[in-house]
Amino acid sequence: MLMEEGQTTVGRRRLAHFYALLPSSTRCKMCNVPFTGLIGQMMHLLGKNPSNFNPHLCSACDAFARANPGGVEIRLSMLFADIRESTGLAERMNPAEFVKLIDRFFATSTDILSQTDAIIDKLAGDQVSGYYVPGLAGPKHARVAVQAAQALLRATGHGDRDGPWIPVGIGVHTGEAFIGAVGTQGGITDVTALGDAVNIAARLASNARPGEILISQETYSEAGFDLGDLEQRELTLKGRSKSVPVYVL
Repeated sequence: MLMEEGQTTVGRRRLAHFYALLPSSTRCKMCNVPFTGLIGQMMHLLGKNPSNFNPHLCSACDAFARANPGGVEIRLSMLFADIRESTGLAERMNPAEFVKLIDRFFATSTDILSQTDAIIDKLAGDQVSGYYVPGLAGPKHARVAVQAAQALLRATGHGDRDGPWIPVGIGVHTGEAFIGAVGTQGGITDVTALGDAVNIAARLASNARPGEILISQETYSEAGFDLGDLEQRELTLKGRSKSVPVYVL
């Protein structure tokens, strides 16, 4: 009953409907295969495990997406989180201590991104990125992305009396981007997002100071809640002729 590569779209939809009827507290967001309980254990034996890349998808759906390059251009919200002063941290710590710190940051970040239904794109160097698409995070994806950014700052100790255990700056932007599997069939593929909006989100993060979330005007407008009297800045981002207005949270 597994979703084989040769199955028709109708067959996959019927299987997803069947999986949705099976009891489970968590399941694949794409095919509805259960992850928990007795049924979930049976699915694990059949190779239907949570994906190592995106835990809210099963390994089979993640592999299917990577084996079939393609995607769609949609409006989504993007969160980029950067470790600030990572070079200085590395200089002050021995390699083993630094790796342990980075691993803790990655584990904390991926846990929050997974719980908030983000597609986790990259764990690279000192940066984590996640994409909030309407099909997974819902129509209020901008609000969810901002709340996830706030949760990540809290989880890394910003606001604690003793200060953060790792300094983090975050950028959140909402806009049109291509998202899907990029690569060649039979070759190396990656599920990612591409476009100018993605570049803006990444550069907001690189401009955020430790403990700051820089929110684009688009995200602020679409989040739909009152964040108080926030500081506003005009940023000059690399590669852009016009400054970008942001809110500082």
